[in-house]
Amino acid sequence: MSSLSYSNVSSSKFWLTGFPGFEWAHCWIAIPIFSVYLTAVLGNATIIHIVRTDSSLQQPMYYFLAMLAGTDLGLCVSTMPTVLGLLWLNFVSIHLYACVFQLYFVHTFSFMESAMLLAMAYDRFVAITNPLRYSSVLTTSRVVKIGVFLGIRSASFTIFPGVRLFGFSYCHDNILSHSYCLHQDMIRLSCSDTRINSLYALSVILLAMGSDFLFIFLSYILILRSVMAIASHREQLKALNTCVSHILAVLVFYVPVLGLSIVHRFARHSSPLIHIIMGNVYILFPPLMNPVIYSIKTHQIRQAIIKVLSFKWKDI
Repeated sequence: MSSLSYSNVSSSKFWLTGFPGFEWAHCWIAIPIFSVYLTAVLGNATIIHIVRTDSSLQQPMYYFLAMLAGTDLGLCVSTMPTVLGLLWLNFVSIHLYACVFQLYFVHTFSFMESAMLLAMAYDRFVAITNPLRYSSVLTTSRVVKIGVFLGIRSASFTIFPGVRLFGFSYCHDNILSHSYCLHQDMIRLSCSDTRINSLYALSVILLAMGSDFLFIFLSYILILRSVMAIASHREQLKALNTCVSHILAVLVFYVPVLGLSIVHRFARHSSPLIHIIMGNVYILFPPLMNPVIYSIKTHQIRQAIIKVLSFKWKDI
């Protein structure tokens, strides 16, 4: 859509971007995107269901996995209305308040995803380096406390910059780069002084996600050192195999985050399609892949899913 069509619009409204040049194909593009959303929602809801109902999975590792699935579910639900509304129903505008609330949840669940990956790294660290004390260190109550703390931490990060967005003046065309709202998009459209928001956002990303990734990396250095001390090669492989799912989940989350950050900061003049594709990968890839990764690589999860499906088949 051209900027001319937005020139007389109130600054309280923002315009979502679909796939520029392919507006005629939006209804068709929505079909695979909806399929990905549906698969991600069903996959993560299934993980939560089997951890809640299967007594053999009620252990710290699977509690953290259920929290990760809940985070992925929240990430899907927070963006699905505007993405599919734009592609299927041509809902191109979003009010300032709705936009700020959406970006709040998008960024909160993103921070939460990073935090849960750190918690799961700690779980693997304790399980491999101190297996005899695993059950006493990671009790159910302690796991719940960790989850609550990380949830509050993640939710608090976006409050300050989100509230400030309400007071900004928006004097540009108010065309967002994606079909959902992001903080960096909003401050780009503002004609107010956004230096505090920009500095705060960069600081939080470095302190939160940066430190999460650093501690995950350090935990695996300690895990490798502990594993190398095991005499049996077979036992070494067995110990490392329990970490494969988590390592893949870390890559699935941090690689798109890094890619989107690079595109926003260093490829601003590149094709809008690159920004849009990277934005959709950032939102959809982790929620889609995490249930797949844990279903394939974790025997207990795979068996629990088969059991659930077999019961459903018998009922039919």
